[in-house]
Amino acid sequence: MASASTLYLVHLDIDGAIDASVATDSVQLAPGLHLVETSATRSQLYHRIKRRHAPDRLLVAPLTEPPKFMGMAPGALRWLRARSDRRAQ
Repeated sequence: MASASTLYLVHLDIDGAIDASVATDSVQLAPGLHLVETSATRSQLYHRIKRRHAPDRLLVAPLTEPPKFMGMAPGALRWLRARSDRRAQ
């Protein structure tokens, strides 16, 4: 049985995307602001990002519901809806 995945809000001081070796299922909402879906724990994700990107600022917060947003990067809402649809099945 596969582990359940969790949606995380991640904020760090980098302009680009989170490295795929850290989070294979993520979307950049805005510079430094990302959504990540993973079966990793919050601590595991935090330390992977910390080791790979060495940011000066880092926040990793689990979300119990998909966030509401507007004005974010193109494709971000589509990415989120695809995961919400998958979770509903």
